[in-house]
Amino acid sequence: MTLADPFGRKVTGLRIAITARCNLRCLYCHHEGEDPAPSGRREISADEIVKVICAGASLGIRRVKLTGGEPLMRRDLETILARLPEGLEVSLTTNGTHLAGRAVALAGAGLDRVNVSLDSLRPQAYRRITGGTEEDLKRAVAGIDGALEAGLLPVKVNMVVLKENEGEVWDLIDFARDRGAILQLIELLERPGLGIGGDIAGIEAALEEGADEIVTRDMHRRRKYFLSGGEVEVVRPMDNTEFCAHCNRLRVTSDGKLKPCLLRNDNLVDLAGADGEEMKRRIEEAVGLRSPYFCGGDEKER
Repeated sequence: MTLADPFGRKVTGLRIAITARCNLRCLYCHHEGEDPAPSGRREISADEIVKVICAGASLGIRRVKLTGGEPLMRRDLETILARLPEGLEVSLTTNGTHLAGRAVALAGAGLDRVNVSLDSLRPQAYRRITGGTEEDLKRAVAGIDGALEAGLLPVKVNMVVLKENEGEVWDLIDFARDRGAILQLIELLERPGLGIGGDIAGIEAALEEGADEIVTRDMHRRRKYFLSGGEVEVVRPMDNTEFCAHCNRLRVTSDGKLKPCLLRNDNLVDLAGADGEEMKRRIEEAVGLRSPYFCGGDEKER
């Protein structure tokens, strides 16, 4: 069985924010499209996470990405992973600061791969971007190394390109290449008044000029650049119609609601109390509510 929305877009992935808690305060964070968490907001339970993934798998979901907040703030993550059905590709997006000591256990519990956020190798810039300390930076780097050693491959290093760090792109390319990791350069999801995005167009032009090979992925038409043994992928999440046309994920919020679209909060489907066939029905309901946020480049479809 394959899930498909009213626009014919197949849904093969679940992206689940398993907590809103985080130990860093990245200035660009969009909180997975959720409204900022009020005090006392409930957190999705381990049982709910397992149930929605199992129901999704029975409906054709094949990829699951666990995010936050910072997902490693949950101490029960290994237990959750061990309860998931076989045959899924399960990945994790993390800031890496708690990863090194848990990478082996996560791999043993069923985690396949990780994306680790690392926006700067310079302690002062890292602090300004993430609110983290020099020790947090060291732990993030150790987390990347630990993930590589644990076989959580491929390890992808996520760098959001900002005015603050755009001069470090080539250093991060070398950093990832030397370790056998993939660098993802991410265009900032700009918000009104933020004004901190870097020159990703100029960086991509330089990558194109220096690349040995360029490959365009089907997903969102992302371009991958291969440079002297290094691999760099440019992620342009707001490429309007391309972003929506190739969207194949259904999201789950940290308080247990199915979220058909990253950029909308007016069509959520609550998971509370759902089990078995009812969980499947609610997933199908959420898929039926999916519509492209960008239509013709700038119009929101309601």
